Amino acid sequence: MNIENKKKRTFDAIVIGSGISGGWAAKELTAKGLKTLVLERGKDVKHIADYPTTMKQPWEFEHLGQMPLAVREENPIISKCYAFHEGAAHFFVKDKEQPYIQEKPFDWIRGYQVGGKSLLWARQTQRWSKYDFEGPARDGFAVEWPIGYDDIAPWYSYVEKFAGISGNNDGIDALPDGEFLPPHEMNCVEDYFSQKVSQKYGGKRHVIMGRCAHLTKPNQIHYDQGRAQCQNRAICERGCPYGGYFSSNASTLPWAMKTGKMTLKADSIVHSIIYDEKLGKASGVKVIDAHTGEMTEYYARIIFVNAAALNTNLILLNSISSRFPNGLGNDSGVLGKYVAFHNYRARVSAEFDGFLDKTTEGRRPNSPYIPRFRNVYSQETNFLRGYAAGFNASRISYQSHDGIGENLKDNLGKTQYGGWHVGSHMMGETIPKESNYVSLDQSLKDPNGMPQLRISVDYDDNDEKMVKDYLEQMTEMFEGAGFTNIKTHDSKQAAGLDIHEMGGVRMGKDPKTSMLNEWNQMHACKNVFVTDGACMTSTSTQNPSLTYMAFTARAVDYAVKEMKKKNL
Repeated sequence: MNIENKKKRTFDAIVIGSGISGGWAAKELTAKGLKTLVLERGKDVKHIADYPTTMKQPWEFEHLGQMPLAVREENPIISKCYAFHEGAAHFFVKDKEQPYIQEKPFDWIRGYQVGGKSLLWARQTQRWSKYDFEGPARDGFAVEWPIGYDDIAPWYSYVEKFAGISGNNDGIDALPDGEFLPPHEMNCVEDYFSQKVSQKYGGKRHVIMGRCAHLTKPNQIHYDQGRAQCQNRAICERGCPYGGYFSSNASTLPWAMKTGKMTLKADSIVHSIIYDEKLGKASGVKVIDAHTGEMTEYYARIIFVNAAALNTNLILLNSISSRFPNGLGNDSGVLGKYVAFHNYRARVSAEFDGFLDKTTEGRRPNSPYIPRFRNVYSQETNFLRGYAAGFNASRISYQSHDGIGENLKDNLGKTQYGGWHVGSHMMGETIPKESNYVSLDQSLKDPNGMPQLRISVDYDDNDEKMVKDYLEQMTEMFEGAGFTNIKTHDSKQAAGLDIHEMGGVRMGKDPKTSMLNEWNQMHACKNVFVTDGACMTSTSTQNPSLTYMAFTARAVDYAVKEMKKKNL
């Protein structure tokens, strides 16, 4: 009976996490014929059926979409996130539910459910360029990437075609083109700014339409997934019943389920990975039932860890054995260290009194993007790496509240327009440092009995210099376009609110200074792969999710080939 019971808990592969990278791991493993167990610590969320607010009108919300003061006071961290409102609050982990320790201020934004944060992400999808992969080798900070753009480019194409990415082929060396669906359009002021920037800087700076995971014109592969064209509702964080944007729930997980090879277990908190001392490899995972607290073991030949960057670090740090007393695969001692993120602190706003005969109509779930232009080809500033930026323009509209009775009603029914408002936000690359780390508390536990994570991650002088440069350069670009009333702002927000935490289980060429090789495979435990944000050696300035998808598809392809060769 014990043997039969163990067989029921034995699979070809286990995937920890069902978010963007976990969903891709499930899709690729099952497509290659592997019986795959996907473990998700949060609740089950089925596409369409479990999007309770997706079709609600504004007046149907008790507080018209806003979170009550009492809820915000109970959740000072998560309330800082722009998407934490009545329409999407159920997809966020509340502050008290999963405590952690801030050795330095860090806003950890989490979504524990099937699909993870793929239901909540901002859907921006840019490829890295060769210059992003070469950055650490050039300036000597962090360690060299074990791969380059040419290694990952075919996999970018592979995932772009399936996920559905809209954008232009802009021909920018520092931001490679991809497999794009038709782009969204800039409005007249955004297009004007793009032209002015190109003219002023001789084509060395660009303002382009953003590249995002929206089906502007679906292909057959998207219809085959059961997805339909994006409706431009711009309420994506509620969950999209049309599958108009990419999420694990609408795309990769249902695709994996159709193979008959996937078993999905929600409410299953991975405690640790089991290391078999005799076999010299991982044999399975220990899982806590989120409701009963019961511990169960599951077994597999290969394990993909995709729990999201910091939770992946937590699981590996908690996976101790006599062979790995400091965490699974941690011969180098770098596990949990060199954590980095994106710097979103700086913003610039302004006004423009041109194009007063035009305005915009409808919604657009996307906005223009300014690719990195600092330190791309060589070191040219007093800070390392660089920053990208968002940009948008919108016409100010209002209704007069003058009058009473019929006169007031008429005034409220007439939309009047002011000038144009323009704004930009920074997305800066931070440098991975040993002093930015996560570790496990030796005594404090979370409600599930897992060690609480201690987070010690902060900005440094390089980040301060970068903020200063962004504010100066964007002000100069705004002035050159004739924008007025320019205002700069440094939010001083804590690290973490960017929701782009990366590192701790970094890739590298040398096992003495890294955790993973060029295939996202653990140097010291060959049948464990990490392809979420924890694997990142550096952060570049691009939104990271597309790169996680490409890494995952590439790593699965390699892992399955190694299994067939009986190397795993």
